Amino acid sequence: MTDDVPGVASAETPNTRQRLFNRYFTAILIDLTVLNLFVEYSDYVVIDSFTISLLTAFLLQVLLKLTLAIEHRIGAYFNAKTGAVAKFLRFFCAWAILFGSKFVILAAVNVAFGDDVDFAGPLHGVAIFIAVVVAMLVAEEAMVRFYHRLG
Repeated sequence: MTDDVPGVASAETPNTRQRLFNRYFTAILIDLTVLNLFVEYSDYVVIDSFTISLLTAFLLQVLLKLTLAIEHRIGAYFNAKTGAVAKFLRFFCAWAILFGSKFVILAAVNVAFGDDVDFAGPLHGVAIFIAVVVAMLVAEEAMVRFYHRLG
């Protein structure tokens, strides 16, 4: 019946591409919201326009997912090894990648948007940038957990 009426939502199960689209679309909107809350309520985050903040949220989402993919790949390599040294290297490499990537991501934002995006404050803006990223990840995780609780 809904096939005959354009614009009516379907109850069909989404395919993998549709689920991925929904996941990343939602994540980018969450990141956009968090980023703009920091712009509005913090003197340390300045973004010149909504369009730039949307593009920044998109870039951050892509780079954060890339960082997590790299960390998981290296983690899997060390998880396949046995011994205390491998376990130490697993955690050390995870920390180094997850922490160090923030400097790379901040540099990428600077290259992509220049003076249109400014993270200022302690440690040349690194502290507030890490706070923004952590807030984004916490907000994304909270939404995922809420979604799963819906059943």
